Amino acid sequence: MLKSHFFFAFPGNLNTFTGGYHYNRRLIAELKKLGININTLSLSERFPFPNDDALEHARKSIALIPDGSVVIIDGLAFGAMERISEAEKDRLFLIALVHHPLALETGLTERQRKFLTSSETQALRFTRAVIVTSQNTCKVLVKDYSVPKSKITVALPGTKRYPFAKCQGKPVKLLTVATLTKRKGHDVLIDALKNLKNLQWEARFIGDKNLDPVWANLVEKKVRSTRLSDRINIMGAVSDLFIEYQSADVFVLPSRFEGYGMVLAEAIANGLPIIASNAGAIPDVAPKSASILIPPDDSGALAKALGKVITDGDLRKKMQLNACRAAKDLPSWSQCAELVMQCIKAVY
Repeated sequence: MLKSHFFFAFPGNLNTFTGGYHYNRRLIAELKKLGININTLSLSERFPFPNDDALEHARKSIALIPDGSVVIIDGLAFGAMERISEAEKDRLFLIALVHHPLALETGLTERQRKFLTSSETQALRFTRAVIVTSQNTCKVLVKDYSVPKSKITVALPGTKRYPFAKCQGKPVKLLTVATLTKRKGHDVLIDALKNLKNLQWEARFIGDKNLDPVWANLVEKKVRSTRLSDRINIMGAVSDLFIEYQSADVFVLPSRFEGYGMVLAEAIANGLPIIASNAGAIPDVAPKSASILIPPDDSGALAKALGKVITDGDLRKKMQLNACRAAKDLPSWSQCAELVMQCIKAVY
């Protein structure tokens, strides 16, 4: 066991129902199994746009951490903490965990995008190491954020082993698991589905409505205005997604960008065919043989792909079998934690 104090800092509530927070929870649990006693540190939920009070709370909280501690900080906060990271870079072993760069979030103003790019670039300079959840994010940080590749550890999210879904729904059951934010593209999916009213399908949208309640309200209004309320069920956050995946026939994710797309890996682990955008790291996660990928923001292409999969049972079956084969190659959470452990040892 490494002889040091270990801390894991994140904004808000660790139990938040998003892929990033799920990654954090599982990583902490697996590192504890490896003998690392990690202290969790909750920062203000205002990140990545902290006010003065949020930054002062973060500064004081991190200043209380003992000298020589290893501190992993979630990128949702770290990217806006350039002054704090500079002040603590020699006293602590700072490691940033970047799910995807903050400036790549959908819906930002150009001013916000420039601010976040500059802030995160500066903050990353003061780390001992950077952990990312995909090869795509690694490439982006090297190319656009001046992070040396030698400083980056790619620790892909893990998955559990599940029985494969039966995929025998009549009508075809479409599942989307994604927080209701603009980046996830629910609006594009609704536009696609309104052109497929003549086909037999049902859709379930699973995802937290509270991170962007204004956008979530717009999504719900859009479902009502297109008269699809009887066919699209917006469920909100669900703590146990096993039944949702097992009851589905096709998984759909029309995101405008993904740093990895953990829900895609979960869909594969459950043996589901996938229809998704080709944005960010999605092509690295979704196997070609089990998925149809279309450009983001293209509701016409999405409608065409959905129509093909809904009406062609043989195609769905072929994609399902290929997903089952691909599931065998998915990394485990213990493998993810081992990579992070190697990163910690390298910097400590």
